[in-house]
Amino acid sequence: MDESLQAQSETYLSRLDDLVCRGRQVRDALVTDPFNGSAITATRVWQEDCGVTINQLSGGSKAHWLARSFSEAFLMRSATGQAVEGAAPAEIVQRLLNVLEQAVAALSRKDEGPIISASSGAPTPRQFEFVHNPELRPLVEQAYTDSKRALEQGDYALAMRTSCGILEAIVTDALEHKGLSALAASGAPSGQIADWTFETRLAVAEKAGLIRGGCARLPAVARSYRDHPTGNPNVIVSERDAKLSGQVLHVVMRDLNPGR
Repeated sequence: MDESLQAQSETYLSRLDDLVCRGRQVRDALVTDPFNGSAITATRVWQEDCGVTINQLSGGSKAHWLARSFSEAFLMRSATGQAVEGAAPAEIVQRLLNVLEQAVAALSRKDEGPIISASSGAPTPRQFEFVHNPELRPLVEQAYTDSKRALEQGDYALAMRTSCGILEAIVTDALEHKGLSALAASGAPSGQIADWTFETRLAVAEKAGLIRGGCARLPAVARSYRDHPTGNPNVIVSERDAKLSGQVLHVVMRDLNPGR
């Protein structure tokens, strides 16, 4: 196998392994309590991450066997073979796990070559090596890809929320690495960082010198992104709001990693 394809295969195998581990966790949580809100949210995020990876491995082709398997995992068949609705969430997760395991098996076959389509290209370069928490890096990297795709597709609300989620995650990571004692010297409020608002985290990070003043450009709708339920028709997010949020994220990424 060509060395570049071998490297891609290894990268995808690592990503698939992570997705399988996460999938087993959400499946077990849904089996225990199918109506658990946190488990349902985690499942939705996991399914979106699976979709991104499957799409890349399939070269963006819905006709690819892997893409078809992924789509069919969401369907429940009747005795006559017709597609009907009603598959339990945990069952869908298990079906998706089976698809991921098929992808792993195909990628691992050296004799038949990789399933990576020539059009899929190499995985997105890593943007978040500066993040101190290694478990957080792949999550924000995937979210970064998702935010770009949402903006390209005109889903400005999703693009903005995702950018803000990444922004909050990497700023929180920097604050936690700095430590509460050092932050208190910069005028940080009492209590745990996890209890601080999004605005407070940005303000403390700026006072502590972790970031500069780029967050001043963050739109008002972005500053209160936590308070906007997904799909709320009363919250209007413009293309400008989404793009500004992404620009602020890039500025903060440079602040936290001056050498990038």
